[in-house]
Amino acid sequence: MMFDFSSISYVLAAVLFILGIKKLSHPKTARDGNFLAAFGMFIAIISTLIFYSEINYQLIIIGMIIGAIIGATFAIKVEMTQMPQMVAIFNGFGGGASALIASAEFLNSGNITTFTMASIIISIFVGTLTLTGSFIAFGKLQGFISGQPIVFPGQQPLNALLALGLLFVGFLVVETDGQLNYFYIVIAISAILGITLTIPIGGADMPVVISLLNSYSGVAASATGFVLMNNGLIISGALVGASGIILTNIMCKGMNRSLANVIFGALGLEPESSSEGSGRQIAIKSYSTEEAAMIFDAAEKVIVVPGYGLAVAQAQHAVREVAEFLENKGKKVLYAIHPVAGRMPGHMNVLLAEANIPYEQLKDLDEINSEFEDCDVALVLGANDVVNPSARHDKSSPIFGMPILDVDKSRTVIINKRTMNTGFAGIQNELFGFDNSIMVFGDAKDMLQQLLKDLKDL
Repeated sequence: MMFDFSSISYVLAAVLFILGIKKLSHPKTARDGNFLAAFGMFIAIISTLIFYSEINYQLIIIGMIIGAIIGATFAIKVEMTQMPQMVAIFNGFGGGASALIASAEFLNSGNITTFTMASIIISIFVGTLTLTGSFIAFGKLQGFISGQPIVFPGQQPLNALLALGLLFVGFLVVETDGQLNYFYIVIAISAILGITLTIPIGGADMPVVISLLNSYSGVAASATGFVLMNNGLIISGALVGASGIILTNIMCKGMNRSLANVIFGALGLEPESSSEGSGRQIAIKSYSTEEAAMIFDAAEKVIVVPGYGLAVAQAQHAVREVAEFLENKGKKVLYAIHPVAGRMPGHMNVLLAEANIPYEQLKDLDEINSEFEDCDVALVLGANDVVNPSARHDKSSPIFGMPILDVDKSRTVIINKRTMNTGFAGIQNELFGFDNSIMVFGDAKDMLQQLLKDLKDL
């Protein structure tokens, strides 16, 4: 009877997970979706504590307290600009937790069935790979490791050799009833693979990598569920793994990347761009905020294109104030959101939602691109690679083929950057030199605040 109640609880938790994921697909319902999913996980945890015997409640309470303190500290202190790094780390912790649980089950159990042993190997492999790969992704995003692809001769053959070696040693672990030396070799190879599959991926592709690692953490959790024969863990892990793969595929399409290339660590292996667009001197036109204000005053339709520069400057509230002022003067304001703007999926949506910008004004790439042709002013705030026209024609460019926002088709493009530094892809943006483009240098927040003041003075 207890098993029945626990199963019903896990089914209820799974339903809440699915409803939560569905609501997370839209910014307007994302907060409710997060609550539903969290409540589902609460039910799953309580059910496990009630219906499973041989549980050390003291250790669990200590772990929950420590975890709550760490989570609350991250939630309070981590800025929105560092959210991708935090997500990367949390993906790693998830994979690491799955690997630790599977390892404990391996070390503490006596007679392990072949199926359970195979599940342990899969959990340790995927979990450890996720842990080390996530740390590499964190290092690239934080600047501890170069954001450029790190490659060396024979990198792909080495990965293939490691993968084959892992399969062989994993088979030996199963066949030798858990020989300890082979077990440690599985852990070591998995850790190395996590590093070698992630370091060749350039910083511009980190949003895809974060999404993929999130999927891996779910797969590891699901495998651990089979180790423990816990239906709740199997279901929740499978949902995370599946939704992560779906999101990764969406991100790949948004960047014209191959999902297979992401999985096998081939991103960033393209040769560096040698085109004129990356090396030539671009003649730019630098304007003051006062001159830009006059252009906005004459405009009827404005499209704001947020990028990482907006996140760094925490300028989401300032851009909302400028937009509201323009709207009060009868002008139409929209926001163009590229799928990979920022450093993780949905980064810009979260920032703008935090500033209470109406969800109806947030338009994705497919919706907004047709709007640029009759747009008077496109305001680009810290975006770089996602608005670079070289993606359409420069075959030597690392972003060639990537769908971009067609801001260059606007009558006037006002670009705000702090410097002329390149984006994560490491190439110059030819848009800066277009006849209809002007530059307004400075911190995005300071620039927008001054722009608003100049607009009011007109």
